[in-house]
Amino acid sequence: MIKRMLIMLVVVAVVLGGIFGFKDFVNGKIKEFMTGPAGPGHQAQTVSTTKAVTTDWQPQIEAVGSMRAVRGSDLSLEVVGVVDELNFQSGDDVEAGKVLLKLRDFDDVAKLKSLQAQADLAKITYDRDVKQLNAHAVAQAVVDNDEANLRNNRALVDQQQALVDKKTLKAPFAGRLGIRQVDLGQYLAAGTAIVTLQALTPIYLDFLLPQKTLAQIQVGMPVKVKVDAFPNATFPGKISSINSKVEATSRNVQVRATLDNADKKLVPGMFATVDIDIGAPQKLVTLPQTAITYNPYGNLVYVVDDKGKGADGKPQLTVRQTFVTTGDTRGDQVAILKGVKDGDQIVSGGQMKLRNGIAITVNNTVSPANDANPKPVDN
Repeated sequence: MIKRMLIMLVVVAVVLGGIFGFKDFVNGKIKEFMTGPAGPGHQAQTVSTTKAVTTDWQPQIEAVGSMRAVRGSDLSLEVVGVVDELNFQSGDDVEAGKVLLKLRDFDDVAKLKSLQAQADLAKITYDRDVKQLNAHAVAQAVVDNDEANLRNNRALVDQQQALVDKKTLKAPFAGRLGIRQVDLGQYLAAGTAIVTLQALTPIYLDFLLPQKTLAQIQVGMPVKVKVDAFPNATFPGKISSINSKVEATSRNVQVRATLDNADKKLVPGMFATVDIDIGAPQKLVTLPQTAITYNPYGNLVYVVDDKGKGADGKPQLTVRQTFVTTGDTRGDQVAILKGVKDGDQIVSGGQMKLRNGIAITVNNTVSPANDANPKPVDN
């Protein structure tokens, strides 16, 4: 029994010793590969590089939002009837008060004339009895009754006139009509959508900003707006209002900008991006975002060092890791607050195969994008 126990312990010790020994061997080789400088036998790695430059950096707040008409409505009538007149076409620009549509109103107009005739007769009767009252030919009660009848008939006329007016659709404000939804002779139920009317000049842009930006924005600040429909155009505007509360669920505040939109290119419902300049421009070192290697323990770049020319007359270039502090991004660029100075040569592509001290060759035939205001292109 004791002999078997000893054999088992020896076997376990041999196995564990082999495992830990192999692990130490692998770790040593990895450490040697990662920390050891590139020697003569190492092949130079091909990378692309860029130069760190100091540029004017305008701090901005970026957001997305939707266009909204200053005045907009889906027009309809509150009474039923058959379409008798159509006085507009889809897409027309109309002035306030323009008659757009009429429902068939023959019966209603005839009743209105009948009620008007009764009101006229009541007025004649009232005037005659007033004269007779002055001559003491009738009692005051007769005149009072005539006056009540006159008022009642006039009220019935006004009531019928309102019903006739309800069968006429007028533009409540000036704007551009949308697509017509009804046709001549069609029977309309109450509330049927006839056409949309949108006032396009000016136009609102509603967007949301985090609550932390409230100290940086104010009414009257200029904004620059872009939409996908016109990728090469920028539409200026100004912040016209800031909501009086922050949404409790998202901690965002709603902001509204007003754009002139004189050419009426912008329409309600459009998706838009908005940039708000805050503060004065700063001088900052910038790099393309591809030059940054992002890690949980810190962001770093590879700085190119020139070791002079070798025996073959070619420059001997190596790289070294440098930790950097990054700031805001702008298009393809990122601001470098600390770690790189103006004029440093930085690796912009091919970092995955690099380590400290390794030799490199530079090939900038294909360079990563480095545009502060990139324009998306569909291929």
